[in-house]
Amino acid sequence: MSNPVSALQGAAYDGYVKVEELGLRGMITVRGNLASTKLKNAVKAATGAAMPKQRQISIADDGAVAWMSPDELLLLVAYDKVADVIAEFETAMAGQHFLAVNVSDARAMFRLSGDKVREVVAKISPVDMAQGHFKAGDFRRTRMAQIPAAFWMADEQSVEIICFRSVADYAFGLLKDAAEPGSEVGIFG
Repeated sequence: MSNPVSALQGAAYDGYVKVEELGLRGMITVRGNLASTKLKNAVKAATGAAMPKQRQISIADDGAVAWMSPDELLLLVAYDKVADVIAEFETAMAGQHFLAVNVSDARAMFRLSGDKVREVVAKISPVDMAQGHFKAGDFRRTRMAQIPAAFWMADEQSVEIICFRSVADYAFGLLKDAAEPGSEVGIFG
C-alpha cells in the first residue's frame, strides 16, 4: 500500500503574495441539525472548536469547523485522525439523524500569505474583500473563476482555500496568475 500524497505535493510560488499547497488535511463533511446540542458537543469534541455562526469558521488547537450551509459543516482535523474522529462522532451522535463523511482525499488546500492577500482573492472571486466586509474568521463557500471553492482569512496576512482535488492544478495556476508580480491593482492600499 502506498502512502497518500497531496494533490500538488507541496507546490509553492513566490509572487507578490506567496501561494502554497498545504498538503494533506483531514476533512469531514457533517450534515445534520446544527441546533442539536448533541451535534454541537460532538463537533467540539472532534475539533476543540465551538460551533461557528453562519458564514464563519471556528478554529482551535486540535482543528476547526466551518459553516457550509444551514445543515452542513466541514470539520478540519489531522489527516491521520479522520477515521478515529468519525468513529467518535458516530458514537456521540447515536440516536440522532446525521451524516459524517471523510472527504479528505477529494479536496486540496492552499494558503496565500502576504500583505496583499485580499487583492489576490478579490481578482478571482465575487466576494467583497474590503477590510470592513471580510474579516479573520469569516468563511465563504463560493467560486474562484470557473471552480467552486471555499476560503477564510486566518489573519490579515493569510487566506486558506479549499477546492476539489480534481481542479487543484487549475486552482494553483489561477492563484499564481493573480499573484504575478506586476499585476498588482492596489485597490486595498
